[in-house]
Amino acid sequence: MEITATAPIAERTSANRWLQLGFGVACMVAAANIQYAWTLFVPEIQKTFGWDRAAIQVAFTIFVIVQTWLTPIEGYFIDKYGPSRVVLFGGLMTGLAWIINSYADSLWGFYLGAIVGGIGVGCVYATCINNALKWFPDKRGLAVGLTAGGYGAGSALTILPIANMIAAGSYQQAFFTFGLIQGAVIMFAALFLRGPAKGEVTFSTKVLQSRRDYTLREALSQRVFWVMLLMFTCTVTGGLMAVAQLGVIAQDLGVKNFQVNLYFFAMAALPFALMLDRIMNGISRPLFGWVSDRIGREYTMFIAFSLEGIGIVALGYFGSNPWAFVILSGIVFLAWGEVYSLFSATAADTFGSKHIGKIYGVLYCAKGLAALFVPVGNIIMQATGTWATVLYTVAALDLLAAFLAVVVLRPMLVRHHASNGSPMPVASH
Repeated sequence: MEITATAPIAERTSANRWLQLGFGVACMVAAANIQYAWTLFVPEIQKTFGWDRAAIQVAFTIFVIVQTWLTPIEGYFIDKYGPSRVVLFGGLMTGLAWIINSYADSLWGFYLGAIVGGIGVGCVYATCINNALKWFPDKRGLAVGLTAGGYGAGSALTILPIANMIAAGSYQQAFFTFGLIQGAVIMFAALFLRGPAKGEVTFSTKVLQSRRDYTLREALSQRVFWVMLLMFTCTVTGGLMAVAQLGVIAQDLGVKNFQVNLYFFAMAALPFALMLDRIMNGISRPLFGWVSDRIGREYTMFIAFSLEGIGIVALGYFGSNPWAFVILSGIVFLAWGEVYSLFSATAADTFGSKHIGKIYGVLYCAKGLAALFVPVGNIIMQATGTWATVLYTVAALDLLAAFLAVVVLRPMLVRHHASNGSPMPVASH
């Protein structure tokens, strides 16, 4: 009798959490373009107003800094008001940011749009990642990978329509139209979001996870937190550089408008690379998250970060070939996108899920630190006359993070879990 009574409850819980995951992914897809489509707008803004490219890219840096550095505060509001209200507000701000950009006629106008967009996307991103971590402790890498994948791959659906609207002669119309659509999608999905009730989810039996819920203050006192922050910053720097500058790099390498012919269709190298990159970026997050659930987060980090570093070196060496540019940029994004699933899952495994909104919010500030180096990339390129110098520098950071994952982070995590009495997994990795 007890079995038949509890089975429907378990089935409803399982179905509901996948539904929650779906709404979270939809929100992330709609929020993605502020970051990932920005590179399409920069040349048009420069052509329209004649501003220096580095000055325009400051808007991207402002967006990333606001999005990331406000995440701990957003984590507080998630705990206080729940996911639905926070994402609803985030959707409103996300749509508003695009509309502000559509009317902007000064650099300060775009900077304001970046601030509003950073707040909006930050609310959406932090809440959806937080919700996935809480609903899926047994499949944390996969769930947060699918959620982060929505942000990474979501713009693949709209890169071509946005590029076509811009090519038709109105980047302002593209900002306005897609701002309305994406803001509405986020706000609608937000109405259905909620967090799990106590006892509604269970821990994993395969991955070592802390049974103790650390507060933010306690997490910050652990050395393992700062090692993860350093690694996160190193790896995100290269990816952000590629996201913000890919269009510029393609132009400077002379491959931007080269037609890549696949026999059944032809497309210019840059939009083709952007579309492929979004797909690869989205695939990498659930893929590497799923792998990390099985072989461990640290070994997965080593594989991915090494692949990214090698890919960036190859992009710097072979990038002037249009085919190589498309393929290698795809490899770079495949190996970069997973940072957002691996570090969030590792943080929840290490410090528990009760306060993970605040804890991962601080850890996620690594993206804001990395964003400070995006304009520096232009300065280095102008000083050396080649993008290869920039690419080799960020590749070295990726390879450093790969080394730290297995030599420093893994032993520290073993000692950390042993110190708080966490039970060993059924199948150790």
